[in-house]
Amino acid sequence: MIAYLGRTSPDRLKGTCLLRLDLNTADEWRLRASLPTIRFILRHAGKVVVLSHLGRPGGRHNGLTLRGKRKDIQRFLGERVAFIGHFRFPEMNERIRKGRERIFLLENLRFLPGEDKNDPKLARRLAKLGDYYVNDAFAVSHRRAASLAAITGFLPSYAGLELEREMKALSDLLRKPSLPLVVVLGGAKAHDKLGVLRFLRDKADAFLLGGAAANTLLYLKGTDVGRSLTDEVDSDFAGLRRVLKYPNLLLPSDWKKEKNAILDIGPRTIRAYSEKIRSARTVIWSGPLGFVEKKEFSKGTLAIARAIARNKRAFRAVGGGETVMFLKKHELDKKFSFISTGGGAFLEFLAGEKLPGIEALRKKR
Repeated sequence: MIAYLGRTSPDRLKGTCLLRLDLNTADEWRLRASLPTIRFILRHAGKVVVLSHLGRPGGRHNGLTLRGKRKDIQRFLGERVAFIGHFRFPEMNERIRKGRERIFLLENLRFLPGEDKNDPKLARRLAKLGDYYVNDAFAVSHRRAASLAAITGFLPSYAGLELEREMKALSDLLRKPSLPLVVVLGGAKAHDKLGVLRFLRDKADAFLLGGAAANTLLYLKGTDVGRSLTDEVDSDFAGLRRVLKYPNLLLPSDWKKEKNAILDIGPRTIRAYSEKIRSARTVIWSGPLGFVEKKEFSKGTLAIARAIARNKRAFRAVGGGETVMFLKKHELDKKFSFISTGGGAFLEFLAGEKLPGIEALRKKR
């Protein structure tokens, strides 16, 4: 059973909280999503120690320091944040214990080799910096890392307000979605969408595919996709071929190309997909349907985004950093019922998979 921060007695929230966030983004939206959690903790705890990672440094890398995130946290919360840029744990403990600040930000945890290995020794050392632990990083909860999984074995652990919000919204979505359900899947890899396609096969009225994910399926269907981006040859092509037989799977019927590569869906596909979306009562979307980095190949994604936004009778859920940033750029994000902070975690949850960072919170304390 998971203990939720918002339902926990304030008496249990005294002392120093180790708070796992996901600051691994150039935009501030994931930090903004966790501000209610930080403020809630500060009302009850003495101090907050923020844990996060940035990029894939493979050891210490000055270009991937979290130092710059200190100012972002300070700006949103209006109080001083202390940055600890080393991992000399006795000194860190002393600094946190004696410091006058209420908020501390640790350096990029991926500078430590034990983080991605879910090393219990590292988790124990981190745990000694606080009195209890809160996970509010849904976006990385599909990772098995020391600061997400192993650490829960050493401290009382809770799901933060944002993590709880995402878990509830997605659980409700999977348990009893309003029908018809339409699932829009784009982005780079078809293989990454396999789990969602399989898990929602009997619930979805239509899967609408675009992007490189659609290119791979078109290729397996025998379509000449030229130099289009597709999955690697060692992907689960057998699984993808089975998906091609789904009667509710729709693939692009026309497209825009450049240098013999498919880079966007065409007008016929836009009309067909928009018609399916118009009749839906639940729409789930992950991944752009074209090469949105170029304006001329973002028209399909924009048309589908607007079609979803116009269907006000439907519950409209979206996930994936690139998709969400696209919506924000075109000021469409507020037209959606639910925006997930997750990309890979969003897809894995929708595929019915257990996320290590969430499962770790289920352990009996």
